[in-house]
Amino acid sequence: MLKTLDAKPADASAGPAPLSPSVRWALAGLALSMLLSALGTSIANVALPTLAQAFHATFQQVQWVVLAYLLAITSLIVSVGRLGDLVGRRRLLLGGIALFTLASVLCGVAPTLGLLIGARAVQGLGAAVMMALTMAFVAETVPKAQTGSAMGLLGTMSAVGTALGPTLGGVLIAALGWPAVFFVNVPLGVLALLLAYRFLPADRRVAGAARPRFDHLGTLLLALTLAAYALAVTTGHGSFGRVNLALLLMALVGVGMFVLAESKTASPLIRLSMLRNPLLSAGFAMSALVTTVVMATLVVGPFYLSGALALDAARVGLVMSSGPIVAALSGVPAGRLVDRFGAQRMSMGGLFGMLAGCAALPLVPTGVGVAGYVIPLVVVTAGYALFQAANNTAVMTDVAAEQRGVIAGLLNLSRNLGLVTGASVMGAVFAFGAATGDMTMAGPTAVVAGMRLTFAVAAALIGGALAIAALSQALARRAAAAKGVKEGGCGRE
Repeated sequence: MLKTLDAKPADASAGPAPLSPSVRWALAGLALSMLLSALGTSIANVALPTLAQAFHATFQQVQWVVLAYLLAITSLIVSVGRLGDLVGRRRLLLGGIALFTLASVLCGVAPTLGLLIGARAVQGLGAAVMMALTMAFVAETVPKAQTGSAMGLLGTMSAVGTALGPTLGGVLIAALGWPAVFFVNVPLGVLALLLAYRFLPADRRVAGAARPRFDHLGTLLLALTLAAYALAVTTGHGSFGRVNLALLLMALVGVGMFVLAESKTASPLIRLSMLRNPLLSAGFAMSALVTTVVMATLVVGPFYLSGALALDAARVGLVMSSGPIVAALSGVPAGRLVDRFGAQRMSMGGLFGMLAGCAALPLVPTGVGVAGYVIPLVVVTAGYALFQAANNTAVMTDVAAEQRGVIAGLLNLSRNLGLVTGASVMGAVFAFGAATGDMTMAGPTAVVAGMRLTFAVAAALIGGALAIAALSQALARRAAAAKGVKEGGCGRE
């Protein structure tokens, strides 16, 4: 059913009622789960040089410590969301947190690199459950009028986890060694498990005969397809060779097989008719485009700051931290704006902010210095925080209870696909603009040229997201009007 998300509750002028203590504690458990899953993504990156020394491995080998985690999340997040819809979201979330925590212990005690990579894949499975189901639980724990604020909080915790990972990881490695970057998850995981067990609402009991069957074939096909795509855009170290092309073709074939399988099963993993809802399909598409642009700031930023502005490593890290800090600080206020002014309106506002920041970056002269990069970056990041809170609210509001898990999984999947695509495609655009295959050897002029082309492309992608937003809202209004006319005609009869 299509819905209008900009409608305000009748008592909006009086402001939303404060959350009860039990809801606050439940939301704290969900926020902590989101923090842990984001922390698991970023904290291991800083440990790669240490792991290479500890296990006498090459950088390409230890890179799988990061890739195994990302691949598990990307390939399984939709499936675990659907499984939560079928077997109970509370039960599965508790299992996911417990699995994540146990896998963190196994990572810390792993005697070989192979076992560490395997434990990271298991940890990624737990993180996939946590990412998908925390967002799905918001509709069950938080009043509808405050959904935006809750989504903003989850976005804040995701940004905090991403920003905190490298700094915390570096401190822990220096003080306690590399196992500490995994052991730090254990007390936080236990706390999240206790909060979720005590305060999340119980699962609804569904009779065995009435419960839909889990789509095993669709799950397998989707997991293999997503894994092939993720490998196609992450392997090769910046080059796109035969292996990458073969993996990409496998992913395309997998999409066709998945669509065919879903159209023939009585209980599909993803109901294809659901994607005909313009607000849902547009939300997924915009999320992928926007996170592609966000990844461009992470890929291009260090090269521009060091190569064109001649900053040392410490100052590069300080400047780069401004983006996650702004995202962390603006997440909750952005959610409140969504609650007050409506998801669709604020989604457009966030996209316009991102467009302004991306369009400014290629135009700012290098002589302006660090401020010429930081100010547009802050605008881009604040716009992203507003868009994320609005888009998550728009997609998740009024979703049927039996579909919340899979919808949340698809929303997180679109974000992850944008991140992995952005790292590959925007990195390639940057190298093309700089006219070099090795960015470490590029001169300041080449780096500036690459940066300007990258953010010109980023601005075009945000323009595409704005066009999708406008078109989807027009289609939704037209469908709602047609439905109203049809119902009116039936009433007159």
